[in-house]
Amino acid sequence: MSQVEKKAGLLRRTSSSKKPLKEKVVLMYDEIFAKEDPAKNNPRFWDELFLMKVNLEYLESKLESVDGEEVQRIQDNINSLFHHCVQALAEEHQIKVVNALQTLCALFRGVHQKNKSASGFDIINMLMGFDKAEQRMKDLMERLDGLLCGDGSESLKSLCLKLLLCLVTVTDNISQNTILEYVMINSIFEAILQILSDVSSRGQHGYDAVVLLALLVNYRKYESVNPYIVKLSIVDDEPTLDGMGMVVHQALTEYNRQYKDKEEEHQGGFFSTLTSMVGNMFIADADEKLSVQTNEAILLALYEAVHLNRNFITVLAQSHPEIDIAVTPITPTPTTPTTPLGTTPPSLDMMNNPELPLDPNLQTSNLLITFLKYASIVMQDTKDEHRLNSARLCLIILTCIAEDQYADAFLHDDNMNFRVNLHRMPMRHRKKAVDKNIPSRPLVCAVLDLMVEFIVTHMMKDFPMDLYLRCVQIIHKLLCYQKKCRIRLHYTWRELWSALINLLKFLLSNETTLLAKHNIFHLALLVVNLFNMFITYGDTFLPTSNSYDELYYEIVRMHQVFDNLYCMVLRVSTNTGQWKEAASKVTHALVNVRAIINHFNPKIESYAAVNHISQLSEEQVLEVVRSNYDTLTLKLQDGLDQFERYSEQPKEAAFFKELVRSISLNVRKNVSLNTLSQDVLLKEFSTIS
Repeated sequence: MSQVEKKAGLLRRTSSSKKPLKEKVVLMYDEIFAKEDPAKNNPRFWDELFLMKVNLEYLESKLESVDGEEVQRIQDNINSLFHHCVQALAEEHQIKVVNALQTLCALFRGVHQKNKSASGFDIINMLMGFDKAEQRMKDLMERLDGLLCGDGSESLKSLCLKLLLCLVTVTDNISQNTILEYVMINSIFEAILQILSDVSSRGQHGYDAVVLLALLVNYRKYESVNPYIVKLSIVDDEPTLDGMGMVVHQALTEYNRQYKDKEEEHQGGFFSTLTSMVGNMFIADADEKLSVQTNEAILLALYEAVHLNRNFITVLAQSHPEIDIAVTPITPTPTTPTTPLGTTPPSLDMMNNPELPLDPNLQTSNLLITFLKYASIVMQDTKDEHRLNSARLCLIILTCIAEDQYADAFLHDDNMNFRVNLHRMPMRHRKKAVDKNIPSRPLVCAVLDLMVEFIVTHMMKDFPMDLYLRCVQIIHKLLCYQKKCRIRLHYTWRELWSALINLLKFLLSNETTLLAKHNIFHLALLVVNLFNMFITYGDTFLPTSNSYDELYYEIVRMHQVFDNLYCMVLRVSTNTGQWKEAASKVTHALVNVRAIINHFNPKIESYAAVNHISQLSEEQVLEVVRSNYDTLTLKLQDGLDQFERYSEQPKEAAFFKELVRSISLNVRKNVSLNTLSQDVLLKEFSTIS
């Protein structure tokens, strides 16, 4: 029996010698795939077809099995099927609408699956006829828009979004999906916004709507004017922006909650502790791994909102109860499964239950806090490609936030203090942090904590250079804002200085290995210039004069690292080679650090000799530092408080192209036609005439 016959609906077997009977709908499909017009002998053919329960598997497999010659022969019938599907969407009979939507899904998927190498124009021609395509797609998008914005069934709205997600993700590369040109011309942007702005519809369809918008924004974004980018950039309607933020917040909160539950499960014994130490925390079984899978789709949506829309920045800081999820008003329970599509969607219980405390120590939260917690989880382990992509995207989002003046204002606002319990990687040489000891501080402290945590925990053989560069640049941008606005942040700066010095030490220890893959001098230059920022402008933004003294103490205490760095860059810069210029820049950047070391070290040694002390205490060294500032000469370095602003194109274009491809594949996998639950849908509408 052929594959197609296997997927045909079999009613019964009368005997071993007789062929099984086929469902009527399968017989009707066979008529469509014959040469003759199926309505020729049966004028009611199309009316009857959409009253029949769709056999999705059979229809898709039939489309996939058609060879080149047959395509030409049956193209008129396929075009007619597409046309009648679109017409059926305007029917009052809801079963016809359901069946038409599902048939369209099968058409889009089946035709693309069969014709992967075909041009977009050939696929459009096979589906709807190129000469009629513009009108057909206009009608389709108008009817989908009407269903999404109307007062009809929530199940139909869910099915419309699934059809759109199916259409958007049928090709691996979204920008090669030529049909989406018609989705650009006949925009459903307003329908998506309406879903997000309404509490009830957002609870049911918000996740799918946000993922759909994120994907549409990435269609040929570098090649032509994408209307979804233009429209998203100017949205200023508060309920809509809040709704978008709430959907992202719910998805990230659910992820954080699942992670915390898994973490607590794995803390009950020696073996689990040992397992967590070596970084295999969530591999017990497939279900556990799936429950903490990264969610690049929702991160991409957050990125596009932050990057494109300045008004969305206000949503990040909007305080609300720790789980501030609007309860959907009492409405008939949708019978279509409304589990959103993507990688790790929030559960429906989560979306409708405001009584799920994530953190007992916090009374209020906001989207930024939830995002920082999420980032602290995914940035722990960057060996997996998905987590590496998520970590990179988290840092890109934080880069955009650190550059925004309004975002910087609320990050540093002393009146907006929160306890942010970031997740920390288990490490043998440090104790697990106790959440209750975390003070309430401005949010910028949590951002800095996250950067320090990453710097400390990822000095490894497979060095994530790109992520380190982004971390150091985020710190620099925050310092530039503090210097500009003279904000004296009460932060444990010594932890940052210590992390940066240890990073330089790591680069020195692994020079040969790292230079084979990376330009370590660029990272070293950024780190040294952070110290130069503190040395040159620290008196304007460090909290006290003691903090400035402690900076000098750390530089002098760890002088061997800076001395070794200078020797290394001097050696490389005086030899011919590819790193000569890069190393030379570090040599010049070290001038003030070396001046401090060369000035204070003899003074400290002299103090120890005069007082007959073999090892000075910290307070004694600080006393020497304070009493010898006057004779220290430093050079003024230009441009320390300047930085290159983030630009997606061209530097990040390749990354986003691959990221969107990965998300598209994930969404396509989740938009399984089997998840459309035909029986449930048909049961819901069976009483509707």
